[in-house]
Amino acid sequence: MSKDYPSNLTRAQYELLSDLLPEVKPGGRPRSVDLWEVLNAMMYLLVEGCRWRALPGDFPPWQTVYTYFRNWRKDGTWIIIHDHLREWTRIEQDRHPQPSEAVIDSQSVKSAAMVHEAVGYDAGKKIKGRKRFLGVDTFGLVLRVLVTAASVPEREGGKQLLKRVKAMGPAISRLTIIWADGGFDGPAFMMWVMDTCRWILQVVLRPQETKGFVLLKKRWVVERTLGWLMGCRRLVRDYELLPATSETLIYLAMIRIMVRRLA
Repeated sequence: MSKDYPSNLTRAQYELLSDLLPEVKPGGRPRSVDLWEVLNAMMYLLVEGCRWRALPGDFPPWQTVYTYFRNWRKDGTWIIIHDHLREWTRIEQDRHPQPSEAVIDSQSVKSAAMVHEAVGYDAGKKIKGRKRFLGVDTFGLVLRVLVTAASVPEREGGKQLLKRVKAMGPAISRLTIIWADGGFDGPAFMMWVMDTCRWILQVVLRPQETKGFVLLKKRWVVERTLGWLMGCRRLVRDYELLPATSETLIYLAMIRIMVRRLA
């Protein structure tokens, strides 16, 4: 058993997740590792920002932890768990499990020195690294994530993100309105959203005469979600060799947030 790290899942939180974890494949060796400890190791890496090889020795071997993380990324397990928890969280708030409105935004973060794939320069933010595109519901719960080079324009990234949201199928059958900031403005993008996704794009612009902090309608929701992610040190900078790994860690961060609320 590992030490009682602040990032650890409680027993109640693990039991909530355990029913969503994949069973052992038939014909294989019996599972000899405690999945509670495996998940705690992943949460430690996410929250504390260490390397896989630097996981404390009281967790299972880092190779075992990473293999579970990678395999569940490849077979879609993380997204399945994430989507179940999002629906449960909405139901607990007495809301329909399927959202009718969504908010999109992007965040550019610096990449680590050894990261070379999908890295670019965001001239507006003056950041070399990657850009995270997030689509969230009105509670700030993530629908889908897209990680690209920071040089990818807002509208281009927005198209790729909304295609992923659209591919969720029945889970977003009630969705009708997409809220966004001025970076996604423009008649061509609005028409693309309408023609391709059958949604209405509503752009919320910052009042020109105001200075300092302004709470903007709907937009503050996704900005708060981006702030939640910064509570995980592994996400403050992009250390991942593959953009898909970065996306999975964001889903994992949201899983941690939602399971703590539900349990």
